[in-house]
Amino acid sequence: MRFSTTELAARLGGELVGPDSTVTGASIDTRTLLAGQLYVPIVAERDGHEFIGTALERGAPAYLTVRVPIGGTAIVVGDTAVSLLQLGLLARERLHGGVIGITGSVGKTTTKDLLRHCLASTFVVAASERSFNNELGLPLTLLNARDDVEWVVLEMGARGAGHITRLTDVGRPDVGIVTSVATAHVEFFGDLEGVARAKSELVAALPPTGVAVLNFDDPLVARMASFSPCPVLSYALGDAEVRAERVTLDDELRPAFRLSTPWGADEVRLALHGIQQVPNALAAAAAALWSGVPFDSLVSALATATGSPLRMEVRRVTGGPVLVVDCYNANPASTEAALRSIAVLPAERKLALLGMMAELGSETEPEHRRVAQLADELGIEVVGYQTALYGPAAVTTADDAVALLRTLGPDDAALVKGSRIARLEDVVQRYDEEAADT
Repeated sequence: MRFSTTELAARLGGELVGPDSTVTGASIDTRTLLAGQLYVPIVAERDGHEFIGTALERGAPAYLTVRVPIGGTAIVVGDTAVSLLQLGLLARERLHGGVIGITGSVGKTTTKDLLRHCLASTFVVAASERSFNNELGLPLTLLNARDDVEWVVLEMGARGAGHITRLTDVGRPDVGIVTSVATAHVEFFGDLEGVARAKSELVAALPPTGVAVLNFDDPLVARMASFSPCPVLSYALGDAEVRAERVTLDDELRPAFRLSTPWGADEVRLALHGIQQVPNALAAAAAALWSGVPFDSLVSALATATGSPLRMEVRRVTGGPVLVVDCYNANPASTEAALRSIAVLPAERKLALLGMMAELGSETEPEHRRVAQLADELGIEVVGYQTALYGPAAVTTADDAVALLRTLGPDDAALVKGSRIARLEDVVQRYDEEAADT
């Protein structure tokens, strides 16, 4: 969106220093800043003010600052992070289209990717990049939307009570999707009930003219229907308005199912991998259909939608195993889903190289033991990566992990999964490099 710096300074109650200029969107990172964007320096581990000169060199017409300006056009404010949220609200007020918010313990990003693709078959769409789902990413998504955008899809994360409310105050969603309530980041919420209360903040923020899209396979999510201020559209693999029937997985772990909705029914085959993609697709389908996407367009879009990197990527390694890479993040629910997916592969040996599932608080040890027990029941060998929480079988270095994967042959399958702190993508990259050299 385009703004004048005079307009922005007035909105922020800031002091405009330098000539008036026009900005298009905003950035907090000079490495990805595009010419024309407003630079917003954030004070975190590194102080973004140190890079204002770089931002100007890369084509930023103006910048926010809490310091004395160093040249160019500046808007002096009291707090750049607070100002970014205020600018996000300004962008939201400018929108002529609608906003869809997505939250949940698992499935947020993939649901967002699917929904963006489905909406784009019919509308001009903007959506959160990668997992930009906090007080920085959400206003940036709004500010960087096109002026003629018709739907904006906002992923909303939470690390405590009130976080989602803070985001909905800016994003003001018309549609709210809640994918799940699970033991993820539970150390910040106390227990599952705390997680459910935090996620329900999205539902409570919806207008009477909107719709709450809720996963009725999850009892804690289904319960949110009782206090929704607007109509509820349910989805599930079981009984719901939007549902999947006769679900199957092929040898590449791609789901197929019959999609049944109030708008029509048809067979769907996803390009994504894993049984857990089915509820994600149902959530996206429900929201897209309610938003005005024709049913036939939706079915075609679901068949071609792809997800973000490192999420249930299925690779066929020459001379090696079927490698399932799902190491963007991990929690008990997503790890269980990934294990159940590779369990159906026709492989002689099935191995799961699992990093630690972080932020589980008091549930850390029991949840890791439960996952290890499930893997054993499914006939999957578990080896921990830099953790003994899954049991005595563990490797401590990337070299050892690569050596383990190289013991697998073409009739085998491996899952590589862990939280971000495990950096299992480094193992996958090294394994790929060694495989390419042989």
